[in-house]
Amino acid sequence: MENFSFKVGDNAVYPAHGVGVIKRIEEKVISGKKKSFYVLQVIENGMTIMVPTDNTSSVGLRALVSETEVDDVYSILRDKNTKIDRTTWNRRYREYMEKIKTGSVKEIAEVLRNLYLLKNSKDLSFGEKKMFETAKNLLVKEISMSNSRSEAEVEEEVTKALGSA
Repeated sequence: MENFSFKVGDNAVYPAHGVGVIKRIEEKVISGKKKSFYVLQVIENGMTIMVPTDNTSSVGLRALVSETEVDDVYSILRDKNTKIDRTTWNRRYREYMEKIKTGSVKEIAEVLRNLYLLKNSKDLSFGEKKMFETAKNLLVKEISMSNSRSEAEVEEEVTKALGSA
């Protein structure tokens, strides 16, 4: 994975938190060494995260999705020929949480699709319902920002892709 370099004002995605804006680049002295940090403000909740500029790939900070990746996301959402994990809800929850934490839109799309398919055959646990909403919100927000389209429009497309057989 490559380290991305961002400028102040750029949008970037931080795993499990979603899209943020690079507010500034700060220098701090840590253990006697000068280090440079991106100061990222998450759009969804205003949280501020500091990411070492030389370490973006290991923490998963990345640029917004490309058009091609968005097409891949919709393909994943439409793909109903997948085996749904029928293990206990808490094991599935942990596995899906790991996928969301990667920050990969494709992994998040898989979690969303799998929970959607599972929801059609049984009731989701409270945690799974919350995770479903989280995955959907992360995808909708990022796709809408990368394509400069309204979240309502993107959410409608995501719901349609999930519902198509």
